[in-house]
Amino acid sequence: MINVRVYGILINEKRQVLVSDELIRGMKITKFCGGGLEYGEGTIDCLIREFKEEMNVAINVKNHLYTTDFFQQSAFNNAHQILSIYYHVEATKLNHVAFSEEPFLFSKSAMDNYQTTQQAESFRFIDIDKFSADCMTLPIDKKVAELILEINNVK
Repeated sequence: MINVRVYGILINEKRQVLVSDELIRGMKITKFCGGGLEYGEGTIDCLIREFKEEMNVAINVKNHLYTTDFFQQSAFNNAHQILSIYYHVEATKLNHVAFSEEPFLFSKSAMDNYQTTQQAESFRFIDIDKFSADCMTLPIDKKVAELILEINNVK
């Protein structure tokens, strides 16, 4: 089975990259914001929905950045292959989102949610000069992180 994932790369005016720190079934994962394509959705519709669901943020999808071009097995189901699609995005308003200063610093409500869903998330920005593939957990995200640094002329 192929699992299609869609992610948004948001770099703010301070040249900071938005990431999501997630606790999923006991695993700590830092990834880009986004999620799974649902039946009947296009990739852009999926990304708009994911940002709305996760952060209550409206986004504008700017352009396609990358689509997985290698085999990647799912970290959660060995019978699934992951196909990830990444877009550059802009957010219309982020001032109501509570961003974390540290990785995996979850709010009380996120941890309460974890008790029933086995998922918690928090969001943070990383200065592009401190950002690297090592900041990301998943193999495809690591490749995209390198691409972001190349595009933004960061060494």
